[in-house]
Amino acid sequence: MCHNADLVLRPDSGPALPEEEVWAFLERRRGLVNGAVITGGEPTLDRDLPAFLRRLRRHHLDIKLDTNGYCPDVLQALLTEGLVDYVALDVKAPPAKYPALTGLGDVDVSRVERSITLLRRSGVAHEFRTTVVPGLLVEEDIAAIARWIAGVQHYVLQQFRPLHTLDPSLARVKPYPAARLHAMAEVARQRIAHVEIRGA
Repeated sequence: MCHNADLVLRPDSGPALPEEEVWAFLERRRGLVNGAVITGGEPTLDRDLPAFLRRLRRHHLDIKLDTNGYCPDVLQALLTEGLVDYVALDVKAPPAKYPALTGLGDVDVSRVERSITLLRRSGVAHEFRTTVVPGLLVEEDIAAIARWIAGVQHYVLQQFRPLHTLDPSLARVKPYPAARLHAMAEVARQRIAHVEIRGA
């Protein structure tokens, strides 16, 4: 359901942006830009990520990281060094459904589990979020995810949008009605105090 299909399938198709242009832009906007969101694809796969975040810190910017949690060692290093102020971790599915929803038969869910535990214990502000795709996730799955991540600060159910998805067949999937997402949120609230619906 990734909406950044071009970044995954055609990473060289986008315009090249020299890194120095980023720093020049931030310098011109000093005092106006107070934060940066690091997203992807999966940013923790980039070996230059820590150095990039250190340089953002020198610009006195708050840093939010979007991640799928599959590189817990990288996440731990970033948390230990204090390089992120907020982390949004995508929980794709309950553990048993991870292979189906990621398209990886050999996905190691224990890596995501480690990232969940790291964030729970980190003291760093965070959220966990699930994009609710009809046909792939139902109420029972949301209940299973809530049991899995119980005790986290903030859980977000995101409305699925059938645009630019990695799997083109999902373009024909109609999003759940808002009322159904609200019912799912009530299920999750049995385990998590702060549950939000986004995009519906």
